[in-house]
Amino acid sequence: MYAQTATLHKTRKLTMLAAMSTIAYVLMVVGRIPMVMFLKYDPKDIVITFAGFLFGPLSAMTISLVVSLVEMFTVSDTGIIGFVMNVLSTCAFACTAAVFYKKKQTLPSAVAGLVTGILLMTAVMLLWNYLITPFYLGVPRSDVVALLLPAFLPFNLVKGGLNATLTLLLYKPLVRALRAACLLPPREEEGAACASRPLSLGVMLTAGVVFLTCVLVILVFQGIL
Repeated sequence: MYAQTATLHKTRKLTMLAAMSTIAYVLMVVGRIPMVMFLKYDPKDIVITFAGFLFGPLSAMTISLVVSLVEMFTVSDTGIIGFVMNVLSTCAFACTAAVFYKKKQTLPSAVAGLVTGILLMTAVMLLWNYLITPFYLGVPRSDVVALLLPAFLPFNLVKGGLNATLTLLLYKPLVRALRAACLLPPREEEGAACASRPLSLGVMLTAGVVFLTCVLVILVFQGIL
């Protein structure tokens, strides 16, 4: 009986990871927003972070590798460099957030993980753009250094801010829907009560302000404002 239950849970997990990989890829294809130079925002990291929160950082890393690999062979024009940069960016954000949340599944832990993920992703991408972008663009490294603060820094902060706020706002409704569909096991009584508790007004307002700020920055990048 125990073996059958474990097999069922493993099958459900693999099915959900496959579905989330597909959703992440579709969102990447249809949701890409050009921001500055060759940099584009897409919302796939939100789905990958969901996977990390539900199943742990290793699952987030696996989806990141799969989606980035498929992207490289289908819609990307940046080749292996784009693949490496996508994996580094997503793992720095999603896996970091998942590590925090795995240790303690509370709202403060989720917020701490998401904020840490934003900062780590930004630092990692500044470093790797400094190292790789000169070869990708065929320009002197000094030209890339001149773009780190005015272009790469705000892009990654905005990208991380959007992903973090949308993850924070959408995660609990997603979990409730998955449990209602019996795709996730029910939590114990205390945990279920905690999971059903809505986000506080302060958290929702803060997330809304961050989200609006990120959208305005994107509009500025695109010359609309």
